[in-house]
Amino acid sequence: MTLPEVQVPPRQDAGWLPEVVTARRPLRWLAAAGVLVVLAMVASALVTNPAWEWEIVGQYLFAPSVVRSVLLTLELTALGIGLGFALGTVLALMRLSPNRLLSSVAWGYVWLFRSVPLILQLLFWYNLALLYPRLSVGVPFGPEFFDVGTMDLIGPLTAAVLGLALHQAAYAAEIVRSGLLSVDHGQREAAAALGVPPGRRLFRIILPQAMRTIVPNAGNEIIGLVKGTSVVYIMALPELFYQVQVIYNRNGRVMALLLVAAIWYLILTTALSIVQHYVERRYGRGRA
Repeated sequence: MTLPEVQVPPRQDAGWLPEVVTARRPLRWLAAAGVLVVLAMVASALVTNPAWEWEIVGQYLFAPSVVRSVLLTLELTALGIGLGFALGTVLALMRLSPNRLLSSVAWGYVWLFRSVPLILQLLFWYNLALLYPRLSVGVPFGPEFFDVGTMDLIGPLTAAVLGLALHQAAYAAEIVRSGLLSVDHGQREAAAALGVPPGRRLFRIILPQAMRTIVPNAGNEIIGLVKGTSVVYIMALPELFYQVQVIYNRNGRVMALLLVAAIWYLILTTALSIVQHYVERRYGRGRA
C-alpha cells in the first residue's frame, strides 16, 4: 500500500516563515461594544438630566467654605495616619517581642480597637467628660500631682484626631507586623552576627525591605481614611461631608452638593493613588 503524496509549497527564499493568522474573537468585540453603549448611556444621563444642576456644582466646587472643609479633611487624614502609624509601629514591635506582657498588651489593643466601630470610638472620646470630668496625673491609687478639666483638654477636633489615630493604629500595627515578618529571618541573623546594633538593624536593614509589603497596604489605608473622615460629621466638625450638608440644608440643592463632595473625594483619592504608585515603584526597585 502506497501513501498519497503531500504537496508542500515551495520556499520562496531561505528566510521563508509561515504566515501567522490572528484568531478572531467576535464575542470580545461584542462585549467591548456593549460596554461602550453602557458608558454612552451613563454619560448621556449625567449631561442631559437638568436635575444634576451642573451650574450649581460649578458654583460651589471651589467655594471658600468647601475648600476650607477639604483642607480640614486633609488635616484629619494626615494626623490620623501619622499618629496611627507611629503608634502602630510600636504595637507591631510589641507583638513581635518575646516578652509575653508586651505581646499580650499589643494583641489586646488590636483586638479591642478593631472590634469597636469607628463611630462609637469617636462618640466615646467626644463624651469622655461624662465619665471623667477631670483628668489627673499622679501615683495610681495614691496622691495626684495635678489635674485638668476634660472639656478643656479634649475638644471636638482633639477627640476626632484621637479617635481616628487610635483606630488607625490597630490596623497599622498589623500592616507593619506583616511587613516585618515578610523579611527573611536570615537577614536578622546575618546583621546580628555582624554586630549591627538593634536600632540600626531595624531601620537600615529590615524596615527598607519590609516597605515593599507595607507601602501598598498603607496606601490603601490612607485612601480609606480620606473617606473615613466623613464619620466625624457627628461631632459637627466642618469637614467636607458635614460642610456640604450644611449648604444643602440651607439652599435645598441636595444632589448638586453631594456631587460636589463626590468630585472632591475623587480628586483627593486619585492624587493619593498616583503618589502610592510612584512610592510602590520606588520600593519595588529595592531602594530605601
